Amino acid sequence: MIIAAVLFGLFIIYLLFFRDKSSRLYVDKGQITIARVEQGRFQEFIPVDGVVQPLVTIYVDAVFGGRVEEIYIRDGAMVEEGEKILRLSNLSMEMQYIQQENHALEVLNNYQNTQLSLERNKFALESQLADLDYQLDITRKDYERKKQFYQQDVISLEEYEKAERDYNHALRRLDIARRTMRHDSLYTVTQLSSIKESIDRMQENIRMLNRNLDNLIVRAPISGQLSSFNSEVGETKNAGENLGQIDQMDGFKLRARIDERYVSRTYLGQNAEFEYSGNTFRLEISKIYSNITGGAFEVDLHFIEETPEALRRGQTIQLRLQFSGIAEALIIPRGGFYQETGGNWIYVLDASGSQATKRRIRVGRQNIYHYEVLEGLEPGEQVIVSSYDGFGAKDRLIFK
Repeated sequence: MIIAAVLFGLFIIYLLFFRDKSSRLYVDKGQITIARVEQGRFQEFIPVDGVVQPLVTIYVDAVFGGRVEEIYIRDGAMVEEGEKILRLSNLSMEMQYIQQENHALEVLNNYQNTQLSLERNKFALESQLADLDYQLDITRKDYERKKQFYQQDVISLEEYEKAERDYNHALRRLDIARRTMRHDSLYTVTQLSSIKESIDRMQENIRMLNRNLDNLIVRAPISGQLSSFNSEVGETKNAGENLGQIDQMDGFKLRARIDERYVSRTYLGQNAEFEYSGNTFRLEISKIYSNITGGAFEVDLHFIEETPEALRRGQTIQLRLQFSGIAEALIIPRGGFYQETGGNWIYVLDASGSQATKRRIRVGRQNIYHYEVLEGLEPGEQVIVSSYDGFGAKDRLIFK
């Protein structure tokens, strides 16, 4: 009895202090994925889809609103710069042009009449000056002659004074006429200048209206392929309304949508690459669109060197957008375990390969193939990278 009691006590002590208390689970080794921890080349990147677009696209808008009267070119056609695309009509603009033109003709007619009247007045003043100058010459000679006669007592004082008054009167009349002519000349110059400015403004308005009417004929701003052009005769277009676009087909770019989580890490000049027809092609971000829609933003990427010859507008290409260069790192393959652990821990196989133990790790960067391991693992160790769904975060997995 004593021996039995001692053995029972030892068993209780074993259960309390020495027995492995870690939780465990028996799993089928054939249902999990095991990978080796490796020291290898790592590059952080994300996959993004880029859509092939022409390098240069110019949008064609209606400068003025109007009704579509005539269509010269259809969607998809190649156009030359300046070539007619369609013609609009705008009754309001046409009426305004006619009114301005009639007003300009009226102003021009008034100018010509005023100019003729001023010139006639000028000739009349010049004729009057000539007469006054002639009268002055006569009265001056008469005054000088009668002055001598008076001094010689040939004529009376009254006759002499009358000759003097006539001469002074002729002088005053000529002086007044000259001042009047100077004033009228300045007035004439001012009037003619003012009318000429009015005509110049009116002619400029007519030229502007002519240009506006010319803008009712929509022309190609550049040479290229017309696309997104769906206008029909009889439709009404508003001012500023987009009518289509012209794509220059001598080069391509890619436009990609990137998850908004990466907006702070995306920059101009950032590299990307893709494989096409057995070759690798490199690009860089040339423009970042700041608007975020649907949880993503857009970027334009230009080819750094050559462009694949077989690319077509609208084609989708999967790119690798790079966030780092290639460097040596401790890596493990991507797998479903990350969804359960968040990269904070992983199951590591022991040397025998018969079981795996839960171990804390720290994961850094990632790409579509690998996770970078910053601490917790050593090269050559084996880990379970498949999903941990159903494991219940047990401390140990024992393989069956």
